[in-house]
Amino acid sequence: MTTGASGDGAASSERTASVVAVDIGTSAVRAALVTAQGTVAVGSRIERDPAGGGEYFDAETLLKEVLSALAALADTDRAHGARPAPAAIAISAHIGTVAVDAAVRPIEAGGGWSDPRGIPELHAINERLQANLLHAARRPALTGGALAYALELRRSPDLTARVRHLLSPKDFLIARLTGEIVTDTVDAAYTLISDVTARAWNSAVVEALGLDPAWFPRQVAPSEIVGRLSRTAAEACLLPAGTPVVAGGPDGSVGIGLLLGSSTTAIADVAGTTDVVGRLIDHADLAPAQALVNPALVAGRWVAGGASGMTGGAVAQWRSLVGAVDDGKLAQIPPGADGLLALPTMTGSRFPRWRPADRGAVIGQRPEHSAAHLLRAAQEGAAFTVREGIDVLDSPDPDTARLPVVLAGGTARSMTTAQLRADVLHRTTLVCEEPDVTLLGAAALALVGSGLARDLDDARARIACEFQQLDPDPERAQCYDALFDTWRAAREAVEHIGSARPLRAG
Repeated sequence: MTTGASGDGAASSERTASVVAVDIGTSAVRAALVTAQGTVAVGSRIERDPAGGGEYFDAETLLKEVLSALAALADTDRAHGARPAPAAIAISAHIGTVAVDAAVRPIEAGGGWSDPRGIPELHAINERLQANLLHAARRPALTGGALAYALELRRSPDLTARVRHLLSPKDFLIARLTGEIVTDTVDAAYTLISDVTARAWNSAVVEALGLDPAWFPRQVAPSEIVGRLSRTAAEACLLPAGTPVVAGGPDGSVGIGLLLGSSTTAIADVAGTTDVVGRLIDHADLAPAQALVNPALVAGRWVAGGASGMTGGAVAQWRSLVGAVDDGKLAQIPPGADGLLALPTMTGSRFPRWRPADRGAVIGQRPEHSAAHLLRAAQEGAAFTVREGIDVLDSPDPDTARLPVVLAGGTARSMTTAQLRADVLHRTTLVCEEPDVTLLGAAALALVGSGLARDLDDARARIACEFQQLDPDPERAQCYDALFDTWRAAREAVEHIGSARPLRAG
């Protein structure tokens, strides 16, 4: 609703009000104009540069892609007639790091969610300091991110002298759109140098490592308005100058926020190139030891969970090698794919194993196995990988009720694949019929930040995601329980191949 308005005028204003949401994935930038009632009025999509999003990407190219997506959105909207200026813009994006100079220009390639830079330097930190930062960061293991990259930067004095800030991809975009240097508390959590429960930088570790505190921008809530669209940016994206911009957050976390709201009675799974799973908890100390902890989009709550590493991305990779197979043929493959097992961990295991040296594999292949067998085995391997994390968040003890899983993203686009997930997870699965939860999650943050929605639950109610309930087939679920043990044993048998020591946990 419009702050300060009342009566029929307020209702009329809300009916015409809207927000802009942007979602940045590995393969594309999407934008949408979403009304105050939660309806997508118009949308746009720009394919990303093929090098974008994983290990490295070009931040300037990403900015151009975002501006193009916003301009296409504004252009399409104008064709539908006059509309008031949007009440706010919010962005969700994959995690990563962009080092910028005083003019907010990237000094070298941006790092994506699997950025390997600085990992050796990170592990070289003395054990006492490691324990300090892992405890404050609420992380079970040393992973990459802004801290690792900052430590590598110190080896290049010329680069170090040019750095003014280390920003997430989303925060880099906000800085160029508004001129404001800021980050949200969830992106900050992924740097490894934030005191997550305090929602502030770990100043003791920053000082001990000799890092410049100015590299790390101030932290704010994801729904807070942090700046306004500059005139230069407005001309490029065809939106009004002065449009408020909300802090936003990481795509997986934003998707979980839309799926769960303030509910603690389900586990969210945002399935994409990697699956991001999370459960809302009331206190950070309630999180399992293998889970990372992030501030929730809901004030005073936390999300325990993490990203699995490649799951959907591995399935897509194998599909690109063997060609398309329709769902009907995949559904005919029996559980266990006639003895074929697939390990999707092409870029290492993350939650809950935290073994970056793990690699993908196909085990038990015979001449009679078809392309459908390989893809089904890949889908099963992705589902087994997700099950490991979900079972950590909620014990699969047969004597207690298992929490349902709320599923969204690529896997949810196929009811055949979604039913496989329900069977493998051995849990009731609520499939979100809206595939673009990270985009609409950004819209929800914009609705809250602009005052058009009271809180996240109000924004969720407006967007009104519909869910289809899939219950696990009892016979197939029992079969997958046994196959899950077989799959894990096979992985343990081959994990030494191409592997190094695991990440050190605190």
